Amino acid sequence: MTESPYSGLEPRAFWSSGVAEQSPLAMDDLYHRKFGIRKSEAIATAGSCFAQHIARHLKGRSFNVMQMEPAPAGLSEQNAKDRSFSIYTCRFGNIYTPAQLLQLAREALDGLAPAEPIWEKNGRFYDAQRPGVEPNGWATAEEAMLARRFHLRNVAEMFMEMDVFVFTFGLTEAWIHRETGTVYPTAPGTIAGTFDPEVYAFHNYTHSETIDAFSSFLKLMRAHRGRRLKCIITVSPVPLTATACGDHVLSASTYSKSVLRGVCGELSQRNKMIDYYPSYELITAPSSRGIFYERNLRSVSAPGVENAMRVFLNQHDPRGGATTPQQATKDHEREQAGDDLVCEEILLEAFNK
Repeated sequence: MTESPYSGLEPRAFWSSGVAEQSPLAMDDLYHRKFGIRKSEAIATAGSCFAQHIARHLKGRSFNVMQMEPAPAGLSEQNAKDRSFSIYTCRFGNIYTPAQLLQLAREALDGLAPAEPIWEKNGRFYDAQRPGVEPNGWATAEEAMLARRFHLRNVAEMFMEMDVFVFTFGLTEAWIHRETGTVYPTAPGTIAGTFDPEVYAFHNYTHSETIDAFSSFLKLMRAHRGRRLKCIITVSPVPLTATACGDHVLSASTYSKSVLRGVCGELSQRNKMIDYYPSYELITAPSSRGIFYERNLRSVSAPGVENAMRVFLNQHDPRGGATTPQQATKDHEREQAGDDLVCEEILLEAFNK
């Protein structure tokens, strides 16, 4: 008689032992790295949310995290953050969709010109592809375009020099220019510009569109670089703030994250140079009872970030001084509100009962 194919599998293969009976503070077995990262390799980051956390923690472990557009000297830390300096490798702000990433690569490397590159609001001018990076805009459209050309030179250099690319998939929803297909990170009229339904359209990317966009990005990288690229991809665990698809925001978020998780899984299975890091699962696991989120049930708490990054670093830098979630939370005490500490205390209490 043939044994069941499930006989003898390790505990991580079963829901009871891998999740239900497992503390979310100890789910290290959820992630096994596909490849290592040498500390000499140039690491670039883009996307949303967890890409910046990975960059910050790798930099803290002396990895070679690229920074192409640092904040100007004399700018306060908060002002630099508000103006999107030093968050990602370049000052692109959040890149929510692979379609936007592909468009940026084509613009920086092939000279593609997106439609309506500059938006106006109250006499100030904004880069339509990153309208939030300069909260008060530029004084003239010419200044905004000059800043964009400078940005694109840095982006092109980043694409050509990076050895490892960390990208977080954030959304499937986007707004596009009807005539040209240009994709924008925000809806016209929210930060800058004016919304005209005859000019702009809502688009919710499908699985096939999303995977095609990222695959096309990789092909473009190979064509220009002549060498392969290591990628670490993640899915943002942050739900949608709002949706324009007509569904309830919960259903819309579920669709978006399901598509993105499916895309990441397929990309990782198809390509040995793409590693999926499950930050989404670490934050949203049922066993965490939502404790890794703030009270708005959307923002990821400091303990949630630190726990997810501990799992990542234990794979990529195990001798670098791995910390426990408790130690990591104490390290953030000076920066974070007391609510974050309360979050972890509640979580630990729940699992000690």
